Amino acid sequence: MKKLSIVIPIYNEINLLPRVLERLREVEFPLELELILVDDYSKDGTREWLRENEVDKPNVRVFFHKQNIGKGAALRTGFKHATGDIILVQDADLEYDPYEIPKIIQPIIDERCRVAYGSRFLGRVPTGMRLQNFVANRILAWLVIIMFWQVITDEATAYKAFHRDVLDGIKLKCKRFEFCPEVTAKVLMSGERIHEVPVTFFARTFAEGKKIGWKDFVEAVWTMVKCRLKLM
Repeated sequence: MKKLSIVIPIYNEINLLPRVLERLREVEFPLELELILVDDYSKDGTREWLRENEVDKPNVRVFFHKQNIGKGAALRTGFKHATGDIILVQDADLEYDPYEIPKIIQPIIDERCRVAYGSRFLGRVPTGMRLQNFVANRILAWLVIIMFWQVITDEATAYKAFHRDVLDGIKLKCKRFEFCPEVTAKVLMSGERIHEVPVTFFARTFAEGKKIGWKDFVEAVWTMVKCRLKLM
């Protein structure tokens, strides 16, 4: 394996995105790094900042949606253009620590698995996570066990890494936050197993820009059901 593609879906992250990219560039990765930045029609100056600061940088590819579609759509755009042997999702905020990416992808490099998730719940308690979010995450992990017969602790983690052959072998239809349940369900239904690595997590509030809510939990459950019944 020679290259790691980190796909970053972006929507209104002018305050944190520069720090995320700075942090990523400080990390010593064991593979060549490619950054795929997909702006989902931000309206807070993010698009202008990307054009001025990232478009012409080496090993960076920037794509701009012409309308706001959602995180899942931005990820599908990124996956389509990624050229790495391993593809990892990185949110455009600092809830997760980019310094932990090497340990997430190492099991794939070592060929111990082809899918690795960074778990917020494996042997630790997430910092600052609201009780309702904690409960929702536990329910989603439990549903994966019931419907897809693999024990995992964190279905909704943002840190998901895939051997590119895995993503090439499934067809994603997600537009918004249903990416997590859809990709988890389809990966498991394809016969892959998910390896989990513990990661740290620092939750941000809605006032700080967090975008996911209770309706997305309902959509996640429904997405799993549809995948299990092969309706999507």
